[in-house]
Amino acid sequence: MDELIEELAATKSTLAHLLAEATEKQLDAQVNGGWSARTIVAHLRDDEYLCMRPAMTRMMVEDVPDVYFLDGADWEPNRNRRRDRKEWLLADFALQRQASLDILRALRSSDLERRGKQDGKEFTIEQLVGAWAKHDREHIAQLEDAIGETLADVLRRRARMG
Repeated sequence: MDELIEELAATKSTLAHLLAEATEKQLDAQVNGGWSARTIVAHLRDDEYLCMRPAMTRMMVEDVPDVYFLDGADWEPNRNRRRDRKEWLLADFALQRQASLDILRALRSSDLERRGKQDGKEFTIEQLVGAWAKHDREHIAQLEDAIGETLADVLRRRARMG
């Protein structure tokens, strides 16, 4: 579990590294008809405070609550774009993720077995955290495609500059 929490913690810096030098054109370009880099980061931010953390906190205090996760296709057309500047997206995500991490790091072993359900299928908080990390990995890969550089590429390039 500690490894998953650290993986979730690393997403903040991964996003910052990937987007630090991204131009507005790079942020708004769609890859293969998918979401732009800007939309991917907005999704991660919104998913953090609208889905993942609420699901976890409800599972901690309710007995097997029904939890809901946004469908990206439903979310995207009507999402709030008022805080879509790169700096705001990164700051908002970091703030939301830190709040989630603080809760995750305070969980007791017994909390990890607390259950919730979606569409009648039960899962534990531990399973939720695994799915959360997988969700991050999938969207980071999409972001790397959208930006045209992997995190490793960015870090190598910067090391050569310094």
